[in-house]
Amino acid sequence: MSDLPLRSQLAVALGRTAAKMSRMAGKGDGSVIGGKVGLKLDPELLTRLSRDRKLVLVSATNGKTTTTRLITSAMTPLGEVATNAFGANMPTGHVSALASAPAAKYGVLECDEKYVPMVLRETGANVVALMNLSRDQMDRAAEIWLLAGKWRKALAEAPNTHVVANCDDPLVTWGAATAKSVTWVAAGQHWREDSWCCPECGGPLDRQEGEENSDWACRQCHFRRPRPDWVLHNGAVYDPHGRAFPLDAIQLPGRANRSNAVVALAVVAQFGVPPEQALPLLATVKSVAGRYTTVEAQGRTLRLLLAKNPAGWLEAFDVLKPAPSPLVLAINAQGPDGRDTSWLWDVDFRLLRGRPVWVGGERRIDLAARLEAAEVPFTLVDDVEQAILAVQPGHLDVIANYTAFQNIRTRYGRVV
Repeated sequence: MSDLPLRSQLAVALGRTAAKMSRMAGKGDGSVIGGKVGLKLDPELLTRLSRDRKLVLVSATNGKTTTTRLITSAMTPLGEVATNAFGANMPTGHVSALASAPAAKYGVLECDEKYVPMVLRETGANVVALMNLSRDQMDRAAEIWLLAGKWRKALAEAPNTHVVANCDDPLVTWGAATAKSVTWVAAGQHWREDSWCCPECGGPLDRQEGEENSDWACRQCHFRRPRPDWVLHNGAVYDPHGRAFPLDAIQLPGRANRSNAVVALAVVAQFGVPPEQALPLLATVKSVAGRYTTVEAQGRTLRLLLAKNPAGWLEAFDVLKPAPSPLVLAINAQGPDGRDTSWLWDVDFRLLRGRPVWVGGERRIDLAARLEAAEVPFTLVDDVEQAILAVQPGHLDVIANYTAFQNIRTRYGRVV
């Protein structure tokens, strides 16, 4: 930190003060306001803080926060790792994360999809991990083909950056294809509704389905799935040497987290951490920024699941207790959620038939209309507490989008 110019040191100090005041006021962990103050005083602060560090950027529509946490955990044998653990994934959050760990030689930064080109340009990150792209908050976010195109341009201009990319997602493959050095990971693609067409020519994609991943190729041009270096198959990961490592010890539930784990293993291998050393460290991660946390309320055990878009809801359904286990759904449409709730009609809610469902949140009527169309019986509630009291003591899954999730988490316990 002493190597920074005086102006930068002042920016870091004032940013920390702002973050501390935010925490004392109960406004969050202060990452955003701290970084905002720092960048206001020194617009080049992110570049300065990145200097002489080995950095990983992690980006995707879903799974960024979890994979960032997994990679950070697996890199602990290398020393201190700077990271934005709670999802402040824009440059303000990156500044706060790096400033809070001035001695860390390594950094693992979750990065919002549309900020990848800017952050890569300013940090010169050594490794970029790209996992999936699907539609999300379309009232304010770009079309995902445009995002993938921006990734292509940015990576073509970053010759010293190595990319770890999920080759089962055609859009991610296209976005990563211009990188000078790529490790391809067959991590699976469970939501495919946004990638039926070839991003290279617009032609149809043909797929050969597998249990967790699938081969694919364009019917009209040369674009096809690359040969993977790492493969997720039957609950195990196969490294580039063909060695198999079971993922049984991973404590985060569901197939999406197996995908996150194989990407994490491929990333840390770039820093010399082998799977046999990394896997026990991945297994120590039980909850990420409240996701999958269980809390007690009124004699019930609530498991909190975050789902922000159709792909995320599909993965949340994958980890539910079997029917007739009860379920609470909560939907808001505030700024961080996206104001448009039409994406609800892309979610296959028929999967919830056969279990009692309670519906809450500020946009519960929108969700109720969707469930009615899917012929899923439900009970409408004005407050989540009503649903909790309506079920018998025991396990209760709660799925909510971003602000609804944060409200429930704050109310019933912010266990991490």
